[in-house]
Amino acid sequence: MKPVKTIGCEEALTHLLEYLDRELGAVKHREVERHLDICRSCFSRGEFEQRLKAKLREAGRETAGESFGERIKLLLRGF
Repeated sequence: MKPVKTIGCEEALTHLLEYLDRELGAVKHREVERHLDICRSCFSRGEFEQRLKAKLREAGRETAGESFGERIKLLLRGF
C-alpha cells in the first residue's frame, strides 16, 4: 500500500462531506481520514457535521400533527 499523502485543512474540509457520506475514492478517503487523525480542529468540524446530519435525518422522519396543517391553512387564508 502506498504511503498516504498529507493534506492541509483546506483540502480536507473541501472533501469532508463526501468523506462522511463515503463518496470518496479509497486514496482520497485515506488522505482525509489521516488529516482528521492529526488535526483536532478539522476532527471537531467533522464531528459537528456528523451530528448535524444525524439530527436532520431524524427530523425528516417526524410527521406534523393535524393541528399544524390547520394552522398553515389559516395562515394562507390571511393572504
